[in-house]
Amino acid sequence: MITARGRSAFVVVAVVLALLAGVLEYTRTDSIGQSAAAFAAGLIALAVAGLALSLPGITVPGLTLGGLFVVAGILTWTATKRPGIIWAVLAVEVVVFAVWAWPWLRSLRSLPRLGTAWLGLAYWFLGIAGAVLVAHWKVAGQRVAYAGVFTLAVLALIALNSTAGRRGRDLSVGMASGILLGVAALLLAGSGSLFDAVRAIPDNASARMMTDRFWGGPGLFYHPNSLAGLMAVAGIRIGFDRAMAWWQRLGVAALAALVLSICESRTGFVFATAAAIVHLGLVLWKRNEDVDRRWPSVATPFVVLAIVMTLGGGYGWVLKDRFADNPNDVTSGRTDTWRQVWVDWKDAGWAEKAFGDAKTSRAVVERLDDGNPVEGPRRQLNTDNAAVGAFRRGGILGAAAFLLGLVLLLWHAVRRRPDGTLPAAWFTIGALAVVPTIATEDWLIGGTNGAIWLILAAGEARTLLHRDEPAEQPRQPEPAVP
Repeated sequence: MITARGRSAFVVVAVVLALLAGVLEYTRTDSIGQSAAAFAAGLIALAVAGLALSLPGITVPGLTLGGLFVVAGILTWTATKRPGIIWAVLAVEVVVFAVWAWPWLRSLRSLPRLGTAWLGLAYWFLGIAGAVLVAHWKVAGQRVAYAGVFTLAVLALIALNSTAGRRGRDLSVGMASGILLGVAALLLAGSGSLFDAVRAIPDNASARMMTDRFWGGPGLFYHPNSLAGLMAVAGIRIGFDRAMAWWQRLGVAALAALVLSICESRTGFVFATAAAIVHLGLVLWKRNEDVDRRWPSVATPFVVLAIVMTLGGGYGWVLKDRFADNPNDVTSGRTDTWRQVWVDWKDAGWAEKAFGDAKTSRAVVERLDDGNPVEGPRRQLNTDNAAVGAFRRGGILGAAAFLLGLVLLLWHAVRRRPDGTLPAAWFTIGALAVVPTIATEDWLIGGTNGAIWLILAAGEARTLLHRDEPAEQPRQPEPAVP
C-alpha cells in the first residue's frame, strides 16, 4: 500500500512516464494529436498502477503469486518464439512456490479437498501417465515440470493461508493487485494505439485477424480475451468487497468498462454479466437490514455493462463474425476445434482415450481448416473450453476430474459457514459467474494463463481452512451513491 509520502513521488513518476509515452509516440508519428492521446493513455495506465498499490491488505506472497502468473501469461503471447524466457519464469515460480509451500506433505493433505485442485491439476498428472504409456518421454518430462509449478502454487496457497489468515490477511487481495499491475503495464505499452481503430498486435496469424482489439504494445502483448478475463476477476475481487474504499470500487468499475470495451471480448462480457446477476441474487437472498444502502453497489455493475454496450461499441461486436471464411459462427471457429478434439479422441489408442492426448505437452489441437494454407504450417490451437480442455489433456479421467472439481468448487462457494454466514461475497460471485465461461475459455484449468483459476483457488483455500473463524466485517461504510 502506498504511503502518504510515497503518493507524491508516485504522481511525479507517473507524469514523467506518461510524458515519455507521448514523446515516443511523437517520434514515431510526428503527430501532436497522437502524442497527446498516448500521454492520456499513459496517465490512465499509471492511475491503474496507483489503484493497484492502494489496496488495503496487500501481502508480498499474494502480490508475487498473482504477478508471476500474470507475467507468465503475458509471455506466452509476447515471447511465443522464445520459449526459453517462459521456462525461465516457470523456473523462478518453482523456487518461490516451493519455499512458501513448505512443509509440502502437510499442505498436500488438504489438496484433494479443493475443487480448484481437481480442476487445474488433475489433468496434468493424468497426462503424464498417458505420455508414459505411449513412450512420449519428452512430453512426459515437460508435463512433470508444468504439474510441479502449478501444484506448488496451490500448496503455497494452503501453507500461506495457515499463517496469513490468522493475521487477517487475504492473499487474493495481493493477487488482484498483481493483476491490475499487469493491466497497467499492458496499457502503458499499448498507449500509442489505445485510442486508435487499428492497434498494435503480436506477430502471429491469429492476431493479424484482430487488429481492432487491444493486445498491449511492442514488447508486451496479451490476448484480448485473457486480458478481459483478468480485468473481470480483479473487478469481482475488489468491486464486491465492502472492505475496500468506495473510490477503489468505483475506480475498478470504470477500468472494467474501459478494458472490456477495448478488448471486445464476448467471453469477458459474459463473465462480467454473470457476476452482476449473481451479485443481485445474493443481495435479494440475504435481505438484511442494510439492503437499501446496497442498491447503489448493485446497480454499478449493470451501469458498467450498459457503458460497454453503448459507448464501448458492444452492440457491434457482441455477435460479430470475426472470421470472414467462417460466416455465422459467433464461436470464432471454436466448434470446429471441438469437433477435431472428438475426432482425434476416437482415433487414439486406449491409453490416450483414458489419459488424454500425448502428442504435445499442452495437448494443442491441429486442424486443416485453421485459416493457414492447406500445405501448412498448421496452427497450434487451444481448445478454448475448460471442459473440452480437460478432456483433451486428461481423457475420460480428466473429464471426470473436471466435473468433480466443479461440483466441489461450487459447493464450497455457496456452503454456509458454521455461524450461518456465507463465504466472502467475491468468492461466491466469482465461482458462480465463471461457470458460463467454461463454454468458450479454459480459465478454470491451471496453466500459464491460469491467473483466474489461481485467484479462485486462493478464495477456496481461505474458505475451507478458516470456516470456523468469525465472518469478516466490512471496514468501510457503504457509499450512498455509486
